[in-house]
Amino acid sequence: MLNFLLSRPGATTIAPDQVEARYYAMRMRALFGVFIGYVAYYLVRSNFTLSTPYLMKALELTKTDIGLLSSAMLITYGISKGLMSSLADKCNPKYYMAFGLFLSCIVNVLMGFSTAYWMFLVLIIANGLFQGMGVGPSFITIANWFPRMQRGRTGAVWNISHNLGGGLVAPIAAGAFAVFGTEHWQIASYLVPAVLALLVVCIVLKFGLGTPYNEGMPPLKQILKDEEKAALISTDSTHAPENMSAFQIFVTYALKSKHVWYVSMFDAFVYLVRFGVITWLPIYLLQVKGFTKGQMGLAFAIFEWAAIPATLMAGLLTDKYLRGRRMPVAIGCMLVILVALFFYWSSNDLVVVIAAAGAIGAFIYVPQFLASVVTMEVVPSFAVGSAVGLRGFMSYIVGTTMGTALIGKLVDLYGWSAGFYTLVAGAILGIVFATLSHLGSLELEARKNAGKAKDDDLALIPAEART
Repeated sequence: MLNFLLSRPGATTIAPDQVEARYYAMRMRALFGVFIGYVAYYLVRSNFTLSTPYLMKALELTKTDIGLLSSAMLITYGISKGLMSSLADKCNPKYYMAFGLFLSCIVNVLMGFSTAYWMFLVLIIANGLFQGMGVGPSFITIANWFPRMQRGRTGAVWNISHNLGGGLVAPIAAGAFAVFGTEHWQIASYLVPAVLALLVVCIVLKFGLGTPYNEGMPPLKQILKDEEKAALISTDSTHAPENMSAFQIFVTYALKSKHVWYVSMFDAFVYLVRFGVITWLPIYLLQVKGFTKGQMGLAFAIFEWAAIPATLMAGLLTDKYLRGRRMPVAIGCMLVILVALFFYWSSNDLVVVIAAAGAIGAFIYVPQFLASVVTMEVVPSFAVGSAVGLRGFMSYIVGTTMGTALIGKLVDLYGWSAGFYTLVAGAILGIVFATLSHLGSLELEARKNAGKAKDDDLALIPAEART
């Protein structure tokens, strides 16, 4: 591992009487850094999809060729999300995120000068690898700067970076094509997003922050003693133990944790439903429902953008009214999705189908976001990257595969009803694992409260009696 990425204590230690004031001044900078950083990751990831029509024409590729490129990106990203997030536990998240984004920019620059299919395949795989360096640092930063009772709304704000980044790709591409023309499609598709993302790398390095440990601050538990009492798992250390490798942390705190597996399996089935709907929505609405391309486009847009207000409301609700318990809201969302799936499948009315698609879009991103927040809460803060990595691997490799390849195969063999039943089964299994995750969180709460009560009882015993 490159030494400059490793997590190290801050060069200067902040005086105790200045810690709390500096904390409140610094934590929004930390959130800003991972927010704008992850927006930029989308600029140099989703841009490839918009370039495919020009790529097909320039290299005389088939749809199968383009499908292989897209699958290579998705599979590599899923694997990398697991591996790179685990490695992030031993690194300064600011440098780690910025370095991954920088490498993605370099790949996009190289794509702008590529002239052969095999070159694009190699670069797409490389980009998928480097893209996996964005998620882990984001959650590590949030887990170390924000207490449990604020992670719902904080995580919701960060989660919007997905929608913002994805939404900016098309207008940026349109502007670039207007300036450079379609004859310079590689500049518009790859080089312009790469330059913009490189500017964000500089912003992250200038204004972003690592963990409190990296900035010369004490652990969050010592800064916010009262608020941190709500944490499911509290430790005195915010950085990985020196005697444990990234692999050992992954095995000990993620692979062997039933709580991480519960939330990972839940997220896998959420991704099944999400990709099972969004991947097949254009074909299903055009071929089965008889929608026009304009009507299909409207349903597609509503599916994506309806998530923003729903996510923000869910974050506030779980923080303020449910005392940090996330899964009851996730279960409620999955129940709404079950009902919406029925109308989406059975109705031919334009308004009803679009409303159903909007409801699925609004509510499917909420469980996905809440699963991310729960992942931060069932492991020590120095193992968040490992837990995020396992969950990311399960969601992208298992969940998206079932939502895309499995549903496609079932539809070919048995018709669209088979796809619908697969989505329903995914939603039901999601509810099952969300329930197990919620019960697991209650178990951790009970264990924490029992330990606190024991400590309080010991505190009442005179020191001489204890010895």
